[in-house]
Amino acid sequence: MPSYDRETIEQLIDGKLPFRQLHKILSSFKDPDRFDQYVSVLQNRVSYRDRILLPYGLHLNIVLNESGARVVKCDCGHEFCEYTTNWKLNALVYVRDTEEKLQEVYPRFMASDPKWMVLREFYCPTCLTQLEVEAVPPGYPFVFDFQPDIDAFYEKWLKRPVPAV
Repeated sequence: MPSYDRETIEQLIDGKLPFRQLHKILSSFKDPDRFDQYVSVLQNRVSYRDRILLPYGLHLNIVLNESGARVVKCDCGHEFCEYTTNWKLNALVYVRDTEEKLQEVYPRFMASDPKWMVLREFYCPTCLTQLEVEAVPPGYPFVFDFQPDIDAFYEKWLKRPVPAV
């Protein structure tokens, strides 16, 4: 089973690995400390001291905050909400719901009909980083992507207790 150094894990996170190396890493068995390496890289890149429990998406993590709550937090430190709530409800949202707005991102005649589909862009209210985009019918509720079972992940997969404050 291959093991990868910190620099390789950083390049993996940053999308800087050649395709063949990326494919090999993603399709092979994971080294036992891969998760810890990954979280360590992410933790070193944020300014807050809250412990990252799980990466949640680009620039988003589920952290254990000072009060012991498990919350979704942006890399900049903006705290959205507890991880059991859809963080998008607390984000800035820009909706591309006209032909003109859609043509800002799609070539002419390649955009959808805004009567059938809109793009919703979600941004961090603090740093304005774009965190996600949804393509949905107009009026569709915000998609709650997933709610991980943090306790099961730590106890059953990592075989250790969930970190506490």
